[in-house]
Order: sequence, then C-alpha cells, then structure tokens
Amino acid sequence: MTSPASPRPTDPPFNIAAIGGGLVFAESVPQLAAVLGGGSGEIHGAGTAVVQAPPGTGKTTLVPPLVANVLARGGTQPRVVVTQPRRVAVRSAARRLAALDGTALGGRVGYTVRGESRTGPSTLVEFVTPGILLRRLLADPGMEGTAAVILDEVHERGLETDLLLGMLTEVRQLREDLTLVAMSATLDAPRFAALIGSPDGAGPAPVVGCPAALHPLRTVWAPAPVPRFDERGVTRGFLDHVADTALQAHSRAVALDPDIDALVFVPGAREVSTVASRLRSRVPAGTEVLELHGQISPAEQDRAVSGRAPGEPARIIVSTSLAESSLTVPGVRLVVDSGLAREPRRDAMRGMSGLVTVSCSRASAEQRAGRAARLGPGTVVRCYDDKAYGAAPAHQTPEIAVADLTSAALVLACWGAPGGEALSLPDAPPPAAMRDAVQVLRGIGAVDAEGLATARGKTLARVPADPRLARALLDGAGAVGARTAAEVVALLSGDNRAPGADLPRLLAGMRAGREPGDRRWSEDVRRLDQLARREKSAGPAERGAPGAREIAGVEAPGYVIALAFPDRIARRVPGAGSERYLLASGTRAGLPAGSSLTGQDWLAVADVARAEGRDAAGTGAVIRSAAPLTLDTAEAAAEHLVTDTVEAEFAGGRVTARRERRLGAILLGSTPVRPSAEEGRAAVARALTVQGLDLIGFSAAADALRRRLALLHRELGEPWPDVSEPALLDRLQDWLGPELDALARGASANSIDLTDALRRLLPWPDASRLGDLVPERLQVPSGSRVRIDYPDPEHDDGRPVVAVKLQECFGWSETPRLVEGRVPVLFHLLSPAGRPLAVTDDLASFWSGPYAQVRSEMRGRYPRHPWPEDPWSAKATARTKARM
Repeated sequence: MTSPASPRPTDPPFNIAAIGGGLVFAESVPQLAAVLGGGSGEIHGAGTAVVQAPPGTGKTTLVPPLVANVLARGGTQPRVVVTQPRRVAVRSAARRLAALDGTALGGRVGYTVRGESRTGPSTLVEFVTPGILLRRLLADPGMEGTAAVILDEVHERGLETDLLLGMLTEVRQLREDLTLVAMSATLDAPRFAALIGSPDGAGPAPVVGCPAALHPLRTVWAPAPVPRFDERGVTRGFLDHVADTALQAHSRAVALDPDIDALVFVPGAREVSTVASRLRSRVPAGTEVLELHGQISPAEQDRAVSGRAPGEPARIIVSTSLAESSLTVPGVRLVVDSGLAREPRRDAMRGMSGLVTVSCSRASAEQRAGRAARLGPGTVVRCYDDKAYGAAPAHQTPEIAVADLTSAALVLACWGAPGGEALSLPDAPPPAAMRDAVQVLRGIGAVDAEGLATARGKTLARVPADPRLARALLDGAGAVGARTAAEVVALLSGDNRAPGADLPRLLAGMRAGREPGDRRWSEDVRRLDQLARREKSAGPAERGAPGAREIAGVEAPGYVIALAFPDRIARRVPGAGSERYLLASGTRAGLPAGSSLTGQDWLAVADVARAEGRDAAGTGAVIRSAAPLTLDTAEAAAEHLVTDTVEAEFAGGRVTARRERRLGAILLGSTPVRPSAEEGRAAVARALTVQGLDLIGFSAAADALRRRLALLHRELGEPWPDVSEPALLDRLQDWLGPELDALARGASANSIDLTDALRRLLPWPDASRLGDLVPERLQVPSGSRVRIDYPDPEHDDGRPVVAVKLQECFGWSETPRLVEGRVPVLFHLLSPAGRPLAVTDDLASFWSGPYAQVRSEMRGRYPRHPWPEDPWSAKATARTKARM
C-alpha cells in the first residue's frame, strides 16, 4: 500500500499529549523520554529501557510514538518497529495509534503480519509479529533502516520473543545507535533489564514503571457441576456450563447497564466455536455473539476487538487467550473465565509435541480478570473454584522450556549461534530438546555437522512455517504440485481438528468451503503457493525431494505429511486390532474410535498426542490427524530412514542372523542369513556386554586362574591385569579374539574354555613368577598339598583361604603369606569329619589359646584321632592314631 512522501525533518512529531489523553502511562512519558535521551533535547545515539506497566495503562499506544519523537530530535526519522505476539494485536494496535494520530493507516503508522502489509515510505511506527522481525533479522542482521525496536509483552515468554531478546542484544553490540525497549505487564522487569543492559554496558537497562489502571473488580466463583477434563480433553458438559454462566451473567449485567459487553475465555478455537454456538441458540434478541481466535479472517478478528457504535447490540465475545494481554477490547466490563489454556508441550519419550489443554496460571487468570476493569468497575466470573485457582501454577511456563525447538534451532543456526551458544536468552533451551531439534534439521539437510545452517536451511528459514512444513512445501511441490502441497501445509499449520483424524476429509471440506476457518485457510494456501513457486523459480534446492515420480490423487496429502514428519510414518500392527499403529520413531499410537481411517495399512501421521482411554487403543497415544499412505510412497518420502542390514544375535549359546529391511522402527521384511565373521563377532560382543561373561561361563580352571590374577592386580597393580568383569568386557578383543571368531563361525558356547584366553593377559616376563606369588596349592606340615581358594575378583577385600584338617597343621607356628609376604592365608581348620572348628590367620595365637578349648570338646567325639596337649611338638598327620 502506498503512502504520502517521507516526512521531512521539519515535520511535526507525534502529538503525545493528544495521543495520551486519559491514558495512565502518560504520567510516565517524561521519565521514559529522559531515559532514552530525549529529556535534555539531545539524542544520545541510542537508549535501552524496560517499561513495566500493567495491562490497560496505554504503554502499547504511547511508547512507540514517544520513541519516534526522541529519535526525531536527531534530524532524521528511520523506522520504529514494535512487536506484538499476535496478528490481531498487531492490527489493533496500529489501527488505534493511527486513529489517535489522526492519520491514515499505512501512513505514519503501519503494520505487517504474515501475508499482509500496510506500510509505506512515510511509515514511522510499524507494528509486526515476532516471526516477521525474526525473518528480517536473518535477512538483514544489521537492521539497516530501523532505528528502534520495541518488544511488547515480553512477560508472556513466547519463544520467538525470547530469541529476539538475545539476538537484538547482540545487534546492539555492533550498532550502538539502535534503541531497544522491552515492555512487560508483570513485575519481572529487572530480569529483562539485566539481559538488555544499559547503553554503556555498565549495568542493567533502566526500568520505567507505571501504576495500575484497574478499576474495582468483583470476583464471582461459579464452579461447574461436571469435570472440566476427561480422556478426550475438555468435556462438552463443562463448555455448556461456561456458555450458560456467560449468558446468565451478561443478562444480569446489561439489565443494569446496556453498554456492558462480555469477554469469555476458553482454551482453543474448537472450544470457542462450541461455546459460541450454544450462546447463539440461547441469547435474547439484541445480543450478538462474536468469535475471536487465530483461525477466523482478519476482518472478523478486527470486528471483535473494535468497539461497538451507539445503537449496536450488546456483545458476548468468545475468545482464546489471544485477548488475554495484548489488546484491549472496548466495552468489556464482564469476563467469564474457563480457567483453561492451550500451551505447547513436548513429550521427549514418545517424540511428540503439540498443544495441550492445561489449567491457566494464576498470572494469566489475573490478566484475564483485569480485562473487565480497564474502563470502569467490572466483574469476573470464574467457572471453577478457589481451590483450583490456588493449585494453578503462579506463572505460565516459558515456551522455550516445553515446546518443540526445531524452528528455534534453525533460526539460531542461521544466526550463527547453534543451540543458542553464547546468546543471552532469558532461559537456556533444554539440551535434550535442542539435540532432538538439531537431529531433525540434519535429517532434512538444514544444518551441517557443526550445527550451522546450510544453503537449504537458509531457504527453509525464509518460509514462514515450521522447517519440517517448509521442507514439505518446497520438496512436495515437485511431486504433487505447488497448489496441493500448499493446501496440505496450510492445514498442518492451522488449528483445525480433523474429524476422526481423517485429514483428507478435512481437506475436502476446506476445498468445498464448508469448514470453519476455510477463508483463512484459502488465504494461507494462496500465500504458500506463491512462495513455493517463487522459491522453485529462484533455483534448485540443495537437496531435492526424495523420490522422482509424480504423486497424485489420494496419495498426495499423505506424501506431503510424510515429507514433513517422516518419523511419524505409521504401519498397522498385525493382530492387535485394526486401530493400533507403530510409528517409524518407535512410538505406538491408536486411531480414535470410529475413525474412517480404520483398517488402513499405512498412515502418514500429522498430529499425535498422549491420551488415555479407548481413544488411544491401549497405546497411551492417539492419532489426531493422518492421511493414508502406501509403502512405495512412504519409502519415497523417508528414504533416509530406510535401512537394509544384517542383524546378528548371540542367544542360546550360538550366533544366528537375519537380514532386516526397516523404515525407522518399522520392520518391512526379515530373512534368515549366514552372518559374516565381523557381524558374528559384533553380536557376541554385544551380548556379552549386556548379559555378562556368564553367557560363556568360566570353567573351574579358568575361574581359579582369574581369581589368582585378581589378587595380584589388587595387591601389586600393573602390570598384573584387571580381570573384573567390566574390565574384561572393555577389552574383549585383547584376550578373547580367537574365541569370538570361533563363536562367530558357529561354535557353541559350551565348547569354549576361557583358561587359555585369560593366559593371554599374563604380563611377560612377570608371568614366570605367577606360581611363586599366588601358588595353586599350599604344602602343609603333614605333607599334603592343599588347594588355595582365592577370593572372588569382584570382592575388594577377600582373602585366600586354605581349608585343612587341624591335625595336619600341628607344629606350624608361622602363618604363611602370599604375594611377596603381603597377604596372610586365612585358615579354616577342620574336624576329622571336615566340619569347621576355627578360622584364623594367626596359627601361633591359635595353638596358644583357643586350641585347648577345641581339644576339650573334640577329643571325646573323635577318639581315633590325635588331640595332643602340646600341639607345638606333635607330629602333623592326616591319619588316625592306629594308622600312625
């Protein structure tokens, strides 16, 4: 849209006094002007500030023209860019400021949202969404032609606004003339001030406050007699309660004051439609019911947020959280709050992400309530009790902590800060979520091994959609046509609910113009179609669409979905009911009961969410939107997930193998084959690592050798080897190589003796001392050679034990010691029947003391064996007295 010529330096600035008439924030204008460098009449190049002002004080209306006036003192007038988190708020804020300025929209005041721009050469203040400014930053990191950026509603902690805070802080380090202002409706302003920093970098940015503008507010609790949630989400009974409560409260209000309008908050577009439909069937004549959410047309949105003219009917506006804090709806003095919100959530275990319905935070509830008291005394009716309010979280969870980060990861990669490294963000992205996002981007060729954006990634970043949807649009256009690809991507980008999870059915309804939001969808299709054709004409992508054949008809929607979400390609689980599916990611999910997709062998799943009950078919996850697919089409869309490998397994003492063809976690085919030696060795090594060396087992000789080596390693250390199980498993190839080869060739585990394998670990020439340091047997005074039992290798304090008859040790005064005299032998002295009589590692002490008690008790029990009074001089023997 064209506008008048650029203003000359002599043009008058915005009339702040006229614009700010009646606005509470007007009292804070002098302080902010001084902070930004305008108080002394000099322009200091740039300023930074955080404006903390409650909703309804007028900060969105007054701060942008004030910043423009401050900048105008320098003699030139570059543009002031202001972000609003929602498109309807962008248009509303621009329209209001232009009206107060007395100029045409698109002149001194303009706006840009996705698919629509009303600006011109004379535009001084431009309102935009955060997404628009992000793409501008990537295209022009120096922000040439922009003198100031104002980030509004930073307290909402939207992901894109958080990214802008970090990126613009970096821009200011290179462009000291850039003014940066953040505006918050809550008391966390000092946090943002520390992030932005003062103009000289010596401390936080100055904070400019403002008193609240609320009038008296009455709170009414109206809890529902039915649950708010069930296994399917928000219950119809609760939505009926919200509608009925709103109707009754509004009827009472207009009886006292016909100018009162009501604002009803519900979580999503579907709930808005349900509540609005029930209200329309019950409201009295003279009352109008309007909807406000992201799926209706801009004209319908603008009508809902505009004040009604005198004589127009009273209004009940049913809205999502879109009307919570970003804009003021004139005439509203009554708020009816469901207490619910729709927020992004990521399920890392199942690889899912999407919007879920939760109880709104107490801060959100207060902001909703405040809508009723901006213009005069108001009432908020909460459709829940005070206990539910008290149990709600204090603040909304920052989006960066719970959302899918694929889009954010691509922005950061294009910015040159992979993963947000070294970027000053309000909260660091969760490492696991960021790793998953980068993995997705690598899969579509958007980032390289270092995490930086490739040429393809930069192309995808220019598309105003999730990178996966951008990939589906550009790559799918070549196979199904730009128009069809744009139609499917526009559906996937919206909030429309596919009936029975059948996306092709929803697509047909949109094409026929019989679905809610079809006009907005058509506008998005047109814009995406043009974008796909423009990118195609600009040159070939770095990586083209997988699969060269053209795809048409019923397969086309599924192919586009599969391009966007190849990890969600799903195959029906045989024998488990026709509604259960295994996704390529490994997740299991079920179709909702009665879905028209039931029985399809292959699906391309666009949306899957956690769920309980029969809708999940016992899987814990329910498919919300999908399209039929064939195996050929699935492989064409996800060729990077198709593998053909030999899977060898060591079980039951032998190696077996099968050739398996998979699409991700989905098994396409399996055939028994003979494994190669390398595959067999790897299978044995894997099995041993998981299940331990008991899979082969130690013979008596191998176990004895291992125990002797363990004692040497414990007492002497290197070069004697560590033979604990973890250590042996870590170096299988060093000592078990030939045995692994034998097992890989088909030998049975029962044929393997680990004695020779352990001998490969013996250090040379130290191995020649093995028998001296840890002998296998010990000669006792009777002449017998008794086996020494060495401790278990896994025990750090075990002792070598000799179990011998007491009579064979007569006269032995000094306890023998092993390992160069470091370890005394522990004797288990036995009766003639082989039962333990004493345990000692000090023979001399035993003969001098406890022996007398043992002799007294045993001589009558074993009279045929010697029990001398003097064990020191008695002859050691293994025989009876008669045989002696």
